[in-house]
Amino acid sequence: MAKTVTLSANGLKELRSIDERLVSYNVEMTEVTGGTFWKAYTPEQVDGTEEFPVITDWHNMGNLQQWYDPIDTRNEKLIKLTKELGPAWVRVSGTWANKTYYDFDGHTGGQVPEGYQNLLTKDQWISLLDFVKAVGGKLLVSFANCPGNHSADEPWNTDQAKLLFDTSIEHGVPIDAVEFTNEPNMMAMSGLPQGYTADDHARDHDIFVKFVRSNYPGTMIVGPCTCGDMPKEVLENWGGGKEGNTGGGIASALKMVTTDELIGDCTEKIDVFSYHYYNGVSERGAAMGGHWPFNLILSENYLAMAGQCARYYTTLRDKYCPGGQIWVTESGDAGCGGNTWASTYADVPRTLNELGDYTTVTDGIIFHNTLASSDYGYLKHGTFDPRPNYFAVLLWNRLMGQTVYDCGSVSEGAHVYAHSRKDGEAGYTYLVINNSSETTTVELPKDAKAYVLTGDGKLRSRVMLLNGKPLALDENNELPELLPVDMKAGTTELPAGACAFYVV
Repeated sequence: MAKTVTLSANGLKELRSIDERLVSYNVEMTEVTGGTFWKAYTPEQVDGTEEFPVITDWHNMGNLQQWYDPIDTRNEKLIKLTKELGPAWVRVSGTWANKTYYDFDGHTGGQVPEGYQNLLTKDQWISLLDFVKAVGGKLLVSFANCPGNHSADEPWNTDQAKLLFDTSIEHGVPIDAVEFTNEPNMMAMSGLPQGYTADDHARDHDIFVKFVRSNYPGTMIVGPCTCGDMPKEVLENWGGGKEGNTGGGIASALKMVTTDELIGDCTEKIDVFSYHYYNGVSERGAAMGGHWPFNLILSENYLAMAGQCARYYTTLRDKYCPGGQIWVTESGDAGCGGNTWASTYADVPRTLNELGDYTTVTDGIIFHNTLASSDYGYLKHGTFDPRPNYFAVLLWNRLMGQTVYDCGSVSEGAHVYAHSRKDGEAGYTYLVINNSSETTTVELPKDAKAYVLTGDGKLRSRVMLLNGKPLALDENNELPELLPVDMKAGTTELPAGACAFYVV
């Protein structure tokens, strides 16, 4: 049903002020060291003209991955494009980090010690630190918790963490925040010591927090870094529930444990509450449940999940970290490296809606996974060419200020969010998302500047249009000008599937 959205020039109720580093990102440990990550989809799969082959055994998802060399974190193009995004946190973590050994003096001769999976060299880490410094970032990391570090019945060993902390401080880029272990509640997949339990995690988490606070008191403790620890009704909707491919059995399939089990008995408290949020699982992992079909990605149920999760985790934040921020330390199109359409315009409405909805619920950070790898990266692996989502969040950061206002409830064709203007002028910047199949009418209260985003003729477009003009780098890798069109007070039409920023 066609909708009419009426924007206001004043009088909106203020909700909160948000963190300037809201839009942050992951540089996975596997990107720093080199390692296995999700295979790229074929061009035909990205276009939707070739179906992704059905994988029936989610236990063998390793055959959906491939080896990637380390990304060049000293690359000028990467640094330049990343710096354009503005202030951000850089998170170096992921499942790969749970099993990484730091060999900063070369004593292993390149041989991975028993119980670990890969090596981080000093040069690789220094290069990452230089990148963080160059883009004006703050650094969040997690540490190894695997059989090479300790057995399940032994306490976690602090030696490797001390090496990473001290090397970073010596290089002038301290570790600003830490998570203990990436996704420790996914006991079957996170590489933890054999027989490791939630009680073991609680023991080791206390050791970890005491170690950090005693030796590096300026570092924030973030946790518990869980994935999929959500209420039954949310999990049952994962993947579209009855409409799509239900995800209700995923928690038992992955042997997940709860946040309460992980840190409920801990004596040492966290500073920031963290969780991972994906709307569902990509085609690669569809066998485990939780995959949304393409025809549902603009549906109300699909777009509602970010806000549902934020509201749920607010209750856990209040329990374990009252007054602290909530950080989504992994987010993106879908678990297992993103859907076939993750690199296209089709994922832009979800990305912008997540930012808009999340900021109406809480203050904190969303770490997009990833900056420059897999199909959901802001930048394409290897070439660092920007994808539609990169330009979408670039516009968000340039236009949406830190004060959030209440626009009321959202509905199909009329997802509306309002912030202060980034330029500091009086008025608002509105984000309007038309997730319907019909045109939405937008009533402007005064003359406005409009930034209308669409695909190039289709949702699965690899190029996004701004006011009808394609967004791409020029031959010198310079960003295009992100110019608005001037609109007079009155009505304007927003096409089906389009997103628009209106500065009034």
